[in-house]
Formats: sequence, structure tokens, C-alpha cells
Amino acid sequence: MSVDLSITVNGIHFKNPFLLASGPPGTNARVISKSFDLGWGGAVTKTICLDSSIIINTAPRYTKYRDPKTNNVIGFTNIELISDRPIEIWEKELVQLKKNYSDRPVIASIAASLNQNDWQQLSKRIEATGVDGFELNLSCPHGLPDKQMGMALGEDAQRVEQVISWVKDATKLPVWVKMTPNIGSPIPIVHAAQNANVDGFSSINTILSLAGVNLDTLRPQPTVEGYTTPGGYSGVAVKPIALRHVMEIARACHDDVSVSGIGGIVTGADAAQFILFGASTVQICTGAMLHGYEIIQSLTKQLSDIMEQHAFTHLSEMVGKSIPYVTTHADLVDIQEQAKQQKARPQRDNDWKGEIASETDALITQ
Repeated sequence: MSVDLSITVNGIHFKNPFLLASGPPGTNARVISKSFDLGWGGAVTKTICLDSSIIINTAPRYTKYRDPKTNNVIGFTNIELISDRPIEIWEKELVQLKKNYSDRPVIASIAASLNQNDWQQLSKRIEATGVDGFELNLSCPHGLPDKQMGMALGEDAQRVEQVISWVKDATKLPVWVKMTPNIGSPIPIVHAAQNANVDGFSSINTILSLAGVNLDTLRPQPTVEGYTTPGGYSGVAVKPIALRHVMEIARACHDDVSVSGIGGIVTGADAAQFILFGASTVQICTGAMLHGYEIIQSLTKQLSDIMEQHAFTHLSEMVGKSIPYVTTHADLVDIQEQAKQQKARPQRDNDWKGEIASETDALITQ
């Protein structure tokens, strides 16, 4: 059986649903080109801003969290900032990238403070390079909070609606908003974003966290001259949290609004779960950093095998297939009770056991 991994989202055609997520894997055109050559379906650039001079990274800036029994990496904390490359360099590289790979969608991740001119100038300049869409970084959990960037905007529904409106007024390209998981419920943000006619959601960004303490030195990690700051947590350990956010967002979306799933994806089976919970595409950052861009080969093969197993011909047939089976705890109690009653009812003549009155009652419609 032949399966079709391609999908069209907000008018953008992807040869497969696997995108590099915004971060180190998409830090410049050279590495994005490598990913395209290996078969990735698209890429979201590292986040671009107007004034890169304010972006100053530290080293070290990563910490791996390992399973104490297997030593496998299950979590990853970073305190890395958005792109420190000038927008002028990005403009030149994106033009050339789209010339070389016209069939591979490039989504530009952009960020600014709560300033209409900055958001509109940034989106107009990047649109002119030929990119296929935008992802608004309103969710980076660390760095530049004093500039009102990232999560400082994305945790406030009114600010989210305002920023999206500014960008939508400045561009005709599809606009996705990258959601923060560092809130109780994403639904108020979803409603605000849809009020501003957002085209899609990317979820989740990293989870605000502290990686731990080195018990030899008693200094927190990652340690920069003995000090640290809360950073973003990612990796396979965050997948259940990400799945919940994706499902809730997808369930609240208008029919023409898409979801791109992010968080702990390292196998085709991981990707399939995000798709079944409503994602049309999936994005991978930490998985690519830990396993290399070559992971795309196993991702596409495993997802294809799952589609064949369940007789899905086109990827779109999978999207949201499992959402109807997520309900409330009260409903679960009712469903379970109904199932018990059904099992107690005699279905065939040989099922009757002699308790004629109660068995008759079990067959009466209530």
C-alpha cells in the first residue's frame, strides 16, 4: 500500500509533515539547506529580530537531563536566546535559500517587543525575501523579559491579539503564533488569536524550568561563572504536556486554522500521536540536535508504516482522528458504567443464567 505523507496547510504545500523547529537546527541557511537535502519537509528559522545587537548568548547554555538507570537523555534545558545574526544577513540568505529550494516551505520565526512599527517593519522586510509564512515567537520563556519579548507577550491574551493584528495588517502571508505552555490553559490565548484572524498555532515552546544543581559544587546548571537563570525545558519528557496542549488547541480551532505540534518528537510514532490529536505538521528541534538531521529517514519511514497499518492513504485522514475520544472525567464514569451494564445484559440465548427478572430488566430501554 502506498501512502502520501504530503499535506497542504494554510495554502502551503509540504512534501511531508516534518519541519525543523525554530532554534539551533535552523540557525542559518547553510544548515537549513542540509536538512532539505536530507528530506525534511520544511523549516522554521531561528527567531529573527530587527536589532540583533541586543542578543548576547552565554556559554555553556545547555544541560542534558538523563534517565538515572539508562543514562539516555530524556530532557534538555537551554538558556539560549534568539538569533544573534543581523537581519540584513538573514534577508540575503533567505532570498538565496528560496531560490535553491523553491519547493520547500520556509517559515520565518520573528520577534519584537510590544511595538507596532517594529512588528510591521520586520514582517514586511522578511516577506520580501520570498518566505512562505511567519511564526510569531510570543513564547520564549527566558531572555529579554525587560524588552517585553517572547513569553512576556504570549501569556497575555490582549497582547497576543494586538501583535497578531499588527502583523496581519502588514503581510498577506499565513501567520502562525507559537504558544507558551507556561500557562494553565491555552484556550483564552487561542480565542484571542482567532479574533485577530491568526492562520495557525505552533505548540509547544519550551517549559520554564531549572535543570538542577551540581551536588559537588552546589551551583545550579547550566552554570555560567557559577550562576544560572531559569531556561526552557524540552526533549522526550515533555511530550505528554505538549500533546495535551495540541489537543486542546486543535479542539478549539476554527476549521481553517491549523496546528503544528512540537515537543519531544524523536520517532514517527511520536509524530503520529501529535497528528492524531490535531496537528497537521510537526516540528523538531531537540531531537535533531541530539540525533542529527539524518533522523528524518526514520521519521518518515515509521510514520508511513503506521499509516499503512491503519489504512490511511493520505496524511490528512489522520489529523484529529483521536480527539473525539478525549472527554471529561465525569463522562468516563458514565461511559464505564454503561459498559458494565452492557456486559451484564444477556446477548444470546446461552447467556441467560436463570435470574430471569433482573436479566429481563437489563434488556429494557431506560
